[in-house]
Amino acid sequence: MPDHAVIIACVILVGLFALQHFGTHKVGFLFAPILIAWLLCISGIGIYNIIHWNPHVIRAISPHYIYNFFRETGKVGWSSLGAIVLCITGAEAMFADLGHFSKLSVRIAFTAIVYPCLILAYMGEAAYLSQNRTDVEHSFHKAIPKLMFWPVFIIATLATVVGSQAIISATFSIISQCRALRCFPRVKIVHTSSQVHGQIYIPEVNWILMGLCIAVAIGFRDISMIGHAYGLAVITVMFVTTCLMFLIISTVWKQNIMAASMFIVIFGSVELLYFLACIAKVQRGGWLPILFSLVFMSLMSIWQYGTSKKHQFELENKVCLESLFSLGPSLGISRVPGIGLIYTNLESGVPPMFAHFVTNFPAFHRILIFVTLQSLMVPKVPPGERFLVSRIGSSEFYLYHCVVRYGYKDVRDSYDFETKLIEKVAAFLQSEELAVTEQPMEKAVATGNGAGVGSGKRRKVQFQCVELNEEVKELMEARESGVAYMIGNPSIIANEVSSPVKKFVINVVYGFLRRNCRLPAIALGIPHTSLVEVGMVYHV
Repeated sequence: MPDHAVIIACVILVGLFALQHFGTHKVGFLFAPILIAWLLCISGIGIYNIIHWNPHVIRAISPHYIYNFFRETGKVGWSSLGAIVLCITGAEAMFADLGHFSKLSVRIAFTAIVYPCLILAYMGEAAYLSQNRTDVEHSFHKAIPKLMFWPVFIIATLATVVGSQAIISATFSIISQCRALRCFPRVKIVHTSSQVHGQIYIPEVNWILMGLCIAVAIGFRDISMIGHAYGLAVITVMFVTTCLMFLIISTVWKQNIMAASMFIVIFGSVELLYFLACIAKVQRGGWLPILFSLVFMSLMSIWQYGTSKKHQFELENKVCLESLFSLGPSLGISRVPGIGLIYTNLESGVPPMFAHFVTNFPAFHRILIFVTLQSLMVPKVPPGERFLVSRIGSSEFYLYHCVVRYGYKDVRDSYDFETKLIEKVAAFLQSEELAVTEQPMEKAVATGNGAGVGSGKRRKVQFQCVELNEEVKELMEARESGVAYMIGNPSIIANEVSSPVKKFVINVVYGFLRRNCRLPAIALGIPHTSLVEVGMVYHV
């Protein structure tokens, strides 16, 4: 690749990544016209070449010529599959971009526009090569009529930028879903569109990806080596996805094992041929995606391992509420007006960092709500099932736990989070009041023991209703006094008896990721002015 081409490519990459923070919707209106112009352009050139050079090339649609090709070329033909796979690269990005487009639009665009245009373009290039076999390396450019070269060149450059944008958007979507499943370090996710929830921007990933792309362009300086790396990456993604579909068909869709096996055999066998052909290109650039995949897989595995150990420590060291309150007089614990929102990963119980906070600062708010943000392996959680509120201990403690559940496609709106949370706790208390009110009255009617017994039960119900009404009133008054936030910031350290490998993984790698991948408090809906961070050491 000439020096000026490398410089132009780097300038285009910097400009493309610099525009990402504006969001896809800002420039998305240009994507469809550019791609349609590009597809119509290459299909028109393909039709021209077919008519001008070799109209008989349309017979290549027949599968008979596939058999003849491998029969005559043998091993050389099989090896050429590593280059042929580049004809289908980009198709895998469509499925990662489903957060930006609907499934129906992708299907219609591919079957009605993209696929026919690509077939015509490749047939036209084959027709040109049938009469100009010495122009193999530059067949695409040589097949363009001279009068159309520069217009096609400009449209091709713009189409390349749009294609790169699709890959970048797909990367953001995949990392966002991995983060929601706790398989990727915590990164800041910015939603760039209020209409399309899937349009997001991740600053850290954007700049790291830009640096890697520029390094590849400068380091390789060879289109064929970049093509080998890209081809191996794409076919590996397709083959792994096909293998994982076996689990989806058999476990999620509850289909017969034989049906899932047939899917693997039909599609997996074809992709395996391409994959084995691309493996031969490892030493000529194919090593790059393998290296990157190993690095990122290692980081994700270490993050998941460290997070699971942290969660296990919190489960094993949950605070006994009765013991804590029994020590209250000796510790001088006092309750102050207001609401305290304590963020924890535990779905039930009191986290150890709360006991650490109380023993060092023996005062906490009159109302305590432990909040757990949970990501589920579903696209969206219905709004009515998002907040799950429960009580901790008896009503005299004024302690509650709320599990807030999100799907990996849900938008975590932090603007009104506090109001919604307190409203859900109040609604829980009111529903609990109704349950207590209705249940004894139904029992009284069912037993038919007379007015005296019923009146006694009603008097008991009335007393409980007054008590619960006071609890709701206490919640509203505490909200007027103010809301404070508490979040844990533990240091994870491996035990002294741990192996050197575990110490390196936990103390060095996982510790580095936690220090450098901490989300700002505002990302959780926490104002900085009312935030208390509790630091303690977890020995795992």
